[in-house]
Amino acid sequence: MYEPIRTQSVHTMAAQRCGMRGLHRSREEELDIRLAWHLTALLTLTDELRALTPSRALDDAADRLADRITRMRGHAPLRAAPTAGHATPAHITALHQRAHQLAGQALVVATTAGDTAGEDLAAERLAAHAAALGITEPGA
Repeated sequence: MYEPIRTQSVHTMAAQRCGMRGLHRSREEELDIRLAWHLTALLTLTDELRALTPSRALDDAADRLADRITRMRGHAPLRAAPTAGHATPAHITALHQRAHQLAGQALVVATTAGDTAGEDLAAERLAAHAAALGITEPGA
């Protein structure tokens, strides 16, 4: 369904250009770093949505994302304070669109890495943001 990620990270390419040795990571480490980044970005958007449209579902999602990131990285993720502002429909829609995109990217990376817990979490968030956007599966 998804094509595996085959490109090197920017860190690996930069190290090669500079002739640096000892900075090479395995493919598994690179995928782990990418997945943690996508999930952290998704957590940031989830926190922003929680601040603008509080709900128990978003609270649960944020807790699950933070827990998964903590297990992957060995420490709790840094969390930014959500911005203060008015929850206009256009802004909420834009946040859900970005979160949907990030959840899709996380799903691709988790699938490539064979991380079933990450796949499940990303797929759940993808479906939740799709529902918020009114996106339905073909044939549903």
